Amino acid sequence: MELQTYRLPEGLDLRILYSGERIASEVSRLAAEISAFYADKDLLVVVVLKGAFFFAADLLRALRIPVQVDFLSLSSYDGQLSTGNVTLKRDLATDVAGRDVLVVEDIIDTGLTLAFLTDLLRQRGVRSLRVCTLIDKKRHRAAEVTPDYLGISCDDGFLVGYGLDLDERLRELPAIYEVIENPLGGVE
Repeated sequence: MELQTYRLPEGLDLRILYSGERIASEVSRLAAEISAFYADKDLLVVVVLKGAFFFAADLLRALRIPVQVDFLSLSSYDGQLSTGNVTLKRDLATDVAGRDVLVVEDIIDTGLTLAFLTDLLRQRGVRSLRVCTLIDKKRHRAAEVTPDYLGISCDDGFLVGYGLDLDERLRELPAIYEVIENPLGGVE
């Protein structure tokens, strides 16, 4: 889908940061690394909804090992701003005690959501815990978290597309874009 033919919300400008091809290349590389590391383990992949859904689907299809998948939903954003509070909106259906767990995230920004999740999973008794993220954006980091598997390091900016959203919109874009102008007309 060409962005020029896509109807954006009024007053919103986007600049492409990472093409679909770049994303596919990173997904392939990450899948190879994860498959090698977990080759002899019974892996449970925990996907953080909703943003990581697109990335996780591509990543899981590229893995060369059997996995079990579960989903949870956390919330910490209101529009383009982090609230600083993390809420568990949907919990896992799978017991993680004694399991090798890989958390799949779309983006790590403040790190508060990931810190909350990793603490929760450790409290529930995981055997091992690693994190894979497509985007690591450290500028606003408020919690000490480091992904074990990293696709792309990003300096800053509000990102949309490939699962990343602005108020639940624009996830469906096939690449990752930076929001240049917000719907109220202000520049990011």
